Amino acid sequence: MIWSYYFIIVLILLLFATCLSIASSNQLVEAAATYGNIGAISKKSCFHKEKQALLHFKASISRDPYGQLSTWRVEDDDCCKWSGITCNNQTHHVTQLHLQEYDLTGEISHSLVNLSYLNHLDLSDNFFNGTIPNFISSMTQLRYLDLSWNYFNGTIPKSIGSLTQLRTRESSSIIEIENLDWLSNLSRLQHLEMDGISLAKVNYWIDVILSLQKLSFLSLWNCDLSEVMHPYSSFLNSSSSSIEFLYLGNNNLNSSMYRWLFPLTSNRLLELHLSYNMLDGVPRYLGNLCSLTNLYLYGNQIAVKFFDFLNNLCGCTLVTLRRLSASDSQITGSLSDEIQKVSSLELLDLSDNHLSGTMSEKVWELPNLERLDVSSNSLVITANVGKSKISYIDLSNNSLVVTPSKAHMSNNYCVESIDLRACNLGPLYPIWIEIYKYLTYLGISANRISETIPFQFWRTWPSRLIYLDLSSNNISGEVPDLSSNFDIYPIIDLSSNNFYGPIPNVPLTLASLNLSRNKFNGGISFLCQIVDGFLSFLDLSHNSLTGQLPHCLWHFKGLKVLNLGHNHFSGRLPASIGYSFQLEGPNKFSGNVPIWIGENFIRLYGLILRSNNFIGPIPLQLCHLTNLQILDLSINNLNGTIPTCMNDLNVMVHGRRFPESLVHSYLKVHDEESSSAEYTYVDKAIMEWQGNERELTSTLRFLTSIDLSSNNLTGLIPNELTDLHELLVLNLSKNALLGEIPRKIGEMKKLVTLDLSGNNFSGRIPSSMSQMTSLSFLDISHNKLSGRIPSNTQLQSFEPSKYIGNAGLCGPPIIESYPGDEVPSIVRESESESGEESIDDELQR
Repeated sequence: MIWSYYFIIVLILLLFATCLSIASSNQLVEAAATYGNIGAISKKSCFHKEKQALLHFKASISRDPYGQLSTWRVEDDDCCKWSGITCNNQTHHVTQLHLQEYDLTGEISHSLVNLSYLNHLDLSDNFFNGTIPNFISSMTQLRYLDLSWNYFNGTIPKSIGSLTQLRTRESSSIIEIENLDWLSNLSRLQHLEMDGISLAKVNYWIDVILSLQKLSFLSLWNCDLSEVMHPYSSFLNSSSSSIEFLYLGNNNLNSSMYRWLFPLTSNRLLELHLSYNMLDGVPRYLGNLCSLTNLYLYGNQIAVKFFDFLNNLCGCTLVTLRRLSASDSQITGSLSDEIQKVSSLELLDLSDNHLSGTMSEKVWELPNLERLDVSSNSLVITANVGKSKISYIDLSNNSLVVTPSKAHMSNNYCVESIDLRACNLGPLYPIWIEIYKYLTYLGISANRISETIPFQFWRTWPSRLIYLDLSSNNISGEVPDLSSNFDIYPIIDLSSNNFYGPIPNVPLTLASLNLSRNKFNGGISFLCQIVDGFLSFLDLSHNSLTGQLPHCLWHFKGLKVLNLGHNHFSGRLPASIGYSFQLEGPNKFSGNVPIWIGENFIRLYGLILRSNNFIGPIPLQLCHLTNLQILDLSINNLNGTIPTCMNDLNVMVHGRRFPESLVHSYLKVHDEESSSAEYTYVDKAIMEWQGNERELTSTLRFLTSIDLSSNNLTGLIPNELTDLHELLVLNLSKNALLGEIPRKIGEMKKLVTLDLSGNNFSGRIPSSMSQMTSLSFLDISHNKLSGRIPSNTQLQSFEPSKYIGNAGLCGPPIIESYPGDEVPSIVRESESESGEESIDDELQR
């Protein structure tokens, strides 16, 4: 993997007990004595001691990029009114700190122990580092503690076990621990989550868990579980086990785990998650879990026929089972009439398997079925939904979906969502979709539909429609006025077709619009009709749009993604962008790179302004973009030096905590259990990759990149740039940079691509570059470098052309070699290999 996750500790301590009551007069007197007099209890400001503790905490914060602690001022007496603070209404003691997602950097101050009545502490999703402070365990009133998604290292303090009031503990991390004995003290524990913590070195962990006799919820997702246990240990065979919800997913467990998981039956287990393991087959024990309602087996290697799969579930389980998910499990055979055996099913997900043949129409007759997902198989399906109760249907990526028979063509008022993507519906538009009168979600992309959609069909969309996806077909023609065709907050995707003409009027409460890769022309003044606050995603790239960007763009404060690349826009930028900003060429925007980008959009993660006419220096304000993952200012006319503050770009220094964040979800169409629960937008960008221009999509989630090539930059490479230890791509080629290559450049060990060609660098190649073992592309040609290329390293494996134009260089692999020089036998893949899959492999090595 290319991401260094650092040691991220997640520790949530949540007690289901009521808040500590200071009801007795003795307690009130004692509390008042502590702070001077009993009258202090009734005052409407917090206690001085607690205010000072909070101010000391603030002083330990080295960076507060959003100014969230700006209300914490010495001159304000009442700290109960400060941001993130909650006080008891009667006693005015500080009881809760909510400082999550503030991106704070610094240390957790010991002063927090002076908040004697604190029962809720949430510092999650910040940049705290070091070890988890031991003093946390002395805060015995804590009922909720969340330190997740920070950069802590080391281990969880064993003293945490002294919090004996604990009823619920949630923990999620990428750390490793060797002992769980401290958990035994938490005798009241009912809810335990330790997702992501490696338990690979913990022996007999099952016995520790079973000692928690009140435990009803256990989640050990992605914990590297070992099978080291006492011979007769079992969750479900233990008389002391009270587990009702069990999550053991993503642990690479194989089928031998069944011997301790299912020796007999359990009448308590309600929900079982064994997803993303290496289980093969389905044991008959599963059919004896008589209380089981939800079974999740997706992402395994079950590899049996569907008929055998159901037979092994026969027993009381089939009577109680309501939700069955076995997607991506290599299940074969046909979806036969046997499905009738599971008449209690409300959700059936068999997507991403190897089912084939004709799907039984008995599926549509299951009396309780509400959600069906059989996508990504090889089924032939007749969509005879009829009057069934099913509200969510995903048939996408199958061999063929057949038009319903006339007997089933009557209007249906239950189906709310239907996804028919890549079902070979074309070339004609499937007019039978009109029978679904209450649709909110309609996806018919990639179906080879090539006719012009008749005008009347644009007018007969269901009135509740929120999501329309006609993308990746060959539909042509002009698009009529859409302003009154949709429900509120609609999502419209007409991308990758042959639509032409001006962009029509769109709904005023538009949430997302993707018209990319069509033939639309004219301006985009239609945007000024959209109501402020709703638009989240706008992709108009790869069209023939012209003119200047309208200033009304700055109204869209919720805009997360704006892609206007590959059009013919001109002029200066208005003060408005989203979280991802792409205006790459052949647009010809001019003027300076606006400083407001760094001042107003500090959550921006992608800034791509390549191939325009920007001039002037790189604004120092760009260093405020602590979430920035991709910076591409290449092919402009920028001058000046590279800012020395580049090491303020935290993601490039520490890595991104949420690599999936480049897949955006912004409107839930269904609940979280359906595969199309949310509309997502996957970022894509055209970037230079190892000397070639490529369009990157899914790979962007791995990429951390700086491309300043083809400008007029001068001066030295700042040493601070070498602090970007998570950077994968650095391209400074075709500038006028000079001086020596920084000696510490070898500390950028994750660099996959380094291009310094076409500058005026001098001196020797730093010996530290021999540590850059991840490099698959290097170009330092056409500089003024001299001396011997460090020998016996991967540097000899690159083509001689990557070193040419440096008259003073010698040694392999160039011709001017010393006697006895040998080229190491390192076989490197061709640098001309194309395709995003090869890029993805490079980034994940």
